[in-house]
Amino acid sequence: MPDTTPPSSAPLASGRHTLSRSSKIALWAVGLLIAIPAGAVIIMLNYDWNQARPWLNARASEAMGRPFAIRGALALDWQKSSGASNSWRDLIPWPHLVAGDVHVSNPAGMPARDTASVGQLSFSINPFALLRHTIAVPMLQFQAPAVDLIRNADGSNNWTFHHDQNKSNWTLELEQVMFAKGVIKYEDAIEKIKVQADVDTLTGDPTYGIGWQLGGTYNGAAVSGSGKTGAVLSLRQQSTPFPIVAALRSGATRIDAQGSVARPGSAIAIDLRLKMAGRSMARLYEFTGVLLPETPAYETSGRLIGTIDKNSSRWTYAQFQGKVGESDIAGRLDFQSGTPRGILSGEVHSRLLRFADLGPLVGADSNASKVARGVDVVQPSGKVLPIETFRTERWKKVDTDVKFTADQITRDKQLPISHLNTHVVLQAGVLTLNPLNFDIAGGTMMSNIKMDGSGADGVNGIKATAKVTARHLQIKQLFPTIEQMQATVGQIDGDAQLSAVGNSVATLLAKSNGELKTLINQGSVSKLLLEEMGLNVGNVLLTKLIGDKPVQLNCMAADFGVVNGLMQTRVFLVDTDEATIHANGTINLANEQLALTLEPQTKSVRIFSLRAPLHVDGPFSQPRVSVDKGVVAMKAGGAAALAVFAAPAAALLPLINTGPGQTSPCGQLLANARVKPVAPPPGTVMKTTAPTQAAPVATSAAPAVAPPSGRTGERAVPNSR
Repeated sequence: MPDTTPPSSAPLASGRHTLSRSSKIALWAVGLLIAIPAGAVIIMLNYDWNQARPWLNARASEAMGRPFAIRGALALDWQKSSGASNSWRDLIPWPHLVAGDVHVSNPAGMPARDTASVGQLSFSINPFALLRHTIAVPMLQFQAPAVDLIRNADGSNNWTFHHDQNKSNWTLELEQVMFAKGVIKYEDAIEKIKVQADVDTLTGDPTYGIGWQLGGTYNGAAVSGSGKTGAVLSLRQQSTPFPIVAALRSGATRIDAQGSVARPGSAIAIDLRLKMAGRSMARLYEFTGVLLPETPAYETSGRLIGTIDKNSSRWTYAQFQGKVGESDIAGRLDFQSGTPRGILSGEVHSRLLRFADLGPLVGADSNASKVARGVDVVQPSGKVLPIETFRTERWKKVDTDVKFTADQITRDKQLPISHLNTHVVLQAGVLTLNPLNFDIAGGTMMSNIKMDGSGADGVNGIKATAKVTARHLQIKQLFPTIEQMQATVGQIDGDAQLSAVGNSVATLLAKSNGELKTLINQGSVSKLLLEEMGLNVGNVLLTKLIGDKPVQLNCMAADFGVVNGLMQTRVFLVDTDEATIHANGTINLANEQLALTLEPQTKSVRIFSLRAPLHVDGPFSQPRVSVDKGVVAMKAGGAAALAVFAAPAAALLPLINTGPGQTSPCGQLLANARVKPVAPPPGTVMKTTAPTQAAPVATSAAPAVAPPSGRTGERAVPNSR
C-alpha cells in the first residue's frame, strides 16, 4: 500500500527564528520610545501654538508677579541646545518660541502702562526644567523693545519683581538677554532724572553689538550722551563681561567711561576706565549724590570699580590723577552706601598745589571764578571776607573721611606757605578739619576747626569753633616783600581760639567771640625800620649813609579780645633797645574796618624827630596809614617859634628827642601772652575782662617808660576788656 503521509515541513521550519516573549516586549518598548517623541514633535510642529498663549501668559505672569501677555502670533520650531555640558541632553533639540507683540505691565500701585513691550520676542525653553516647574530661558532676544523704567518719590520702582505672598509653583530663570533696535526711557522722581536712550544694532563691530544715543534732563539741566554696549547681557551668575563705552555731557560736566559689567555672583561687578571734567567738583553731586568740595575747573582720570548687590553698593575710584585749577591731584576714593548715610573715604595727594585753587572751598575766589564754576553768588565790591554760604543741607546726606596732603604750594610772594596737611571728617552734618596744618614762614600753623551744620539751615546754620596755634614763624620770612624786614631776626608764636555762628566765612567772623595772642621773645630788628616808624628824619638819613644795622628786639606781645566780631587790643607792644611801640584800637570783622593807632617811643637821642602816632584805618580792602598831623604840627610850630625869638640852633630843639629811658615791660607781657586763649560756646558772647597790665622791668638805670599818647597826644587809657 502506498505511503500517503504528506511530506515533512521540517525543512521549511528550520529556516525561521521564533522571537521570545521578552524580546517582543523590548522591541515594542523601543518602538514606543522612538514613536512617542517623534509623534510629539510632529504634533508640536503642526500644533497651533496660539492656542497655548493663555497658558503661557498665566505661567509667566505667575512667575514674574505682574501681568505678562503675548498679543501677537506665537510659533514654535526646534533648535539644538547651546549647552556645553557634553551630555546626552545636548543632543536633544529644544523648543524655540517666537512671539510677537509681547507686553510686560507695571505692577500694582504704578502707572497703568507697560514696563516693557517688544515687537518680537524669541527664546528657547529647556524642556527638562519644565519637569521641576521651572521656565528656564537660556537666551532672550528682543526686536524693537520699548522699556519704560520708573522710580517714584517714595522709592518704589517698576523694575523690581515682587512675587505674591503665596509661593508660586513656577519660577523663571533667565540667563542672557540680546537687544536689537529699540527705546529705553528712565524717569526718577528722587534724582529728578528724565532721559531717553535710542538703541540700535551695530554691524561689523566685533566687540560692541549695540549703539545708543541719550537725551533728557537731570536736576533740570540738559543731559546728552552716546555709547556702545555688547549685544548680549548675562543676567545670571556668570563671569562673562558685558562691554560698555559711554560719553555723557551736562553743561560743562563731561563723563567718559569704558570697561565692562559682569555678574560673577549675586552682585553686579563694574570695572570702568573713568574720565571726568567740569567747572567744579561740587557739580558732580547732582550725578552721584556724593558730596565733593567747590573747586576750580577740574579734570581727572582713573579706574572705577563698583560692586552692587541687593542691599548696598561699593565704589572705588582708584589710581586717579588729574588737575584742579593749576594744581595736580592723585589718590584713591571709596564710597560705601549705607544707612542712614553713605560714607566717602580715601586719600588725596598733590605734589604742587596752587594756593589760589583753595579759594573756592570757602568762596574766597574772584567773581569771575564764581561765574566759571557755576555759582550765582557775587562778592560785593569792596568786601574782602567771603559771603558765599556753605551748603549745609548736603552735609547731612553723606559722611566723609578723607586725608589731603600737598608737598609744595605755589603762592604769591607775600604769602610764604609751603606745605599742607589736613584730615577732613564729615559725620551727621558735623564737619571737622583736624588737623589743618600749614608750614608757613619757616614755622608751622596748626589748626583744629569744627563746623556743626547738623541743625536747622539758615543764616545761623553753623556752630563753629577754631583753635589755631602758630609756632616758630620767622619774621623776615613772614614779610618777604618788605625790604627792611630782611634784617630782622626772630620768631613769632601765637595762639587763637574762636567760636561763632553763621553760614559763611563773613557771617561766622562777624559773630565770632574769643581771644588771640602772639609773642616774640627776643630777636633783632632793622634799625632803619624803627627810625622810619618813629619819623626820626635825621637818623634815617644817617642810617642810610652809614648803613643799616640790627637792633636788639626784647619782646613783642599782642593780646586781642574778640566780642561779636570786634577785635579790641588789650595789649600790643613791641620793645627794643632803642624804641618801644604801643598799639591801641579795634579791628571790626563785621563791617571790615580798621581803627588802630601805633605810638612809637624812642629810648635815645633822635635828630630831627617828628615822632607822632601812626594811624592804620579804613576798610580791609583799602587800608590807610597816616601820621597824626596834630602832633607833627605842634612840633613844627615849636621850631618856628624858636626860630623867631631865639638863635637858629635853638630852633632844632623841639625836633631832637632825647628819649624817655631804657626800661622794658617784657617779663610780665610774655607771661601774660603765654596764657592760652579761650572762647565761649558758639553763639555765646565773650565776657570782657580787664587785662593784666605789665609792670615795667628796668634793663638799666633809666627813667620809666613814658605812657603812649592817643591820636591827638593825650594819655592813652588801657582797655578794660
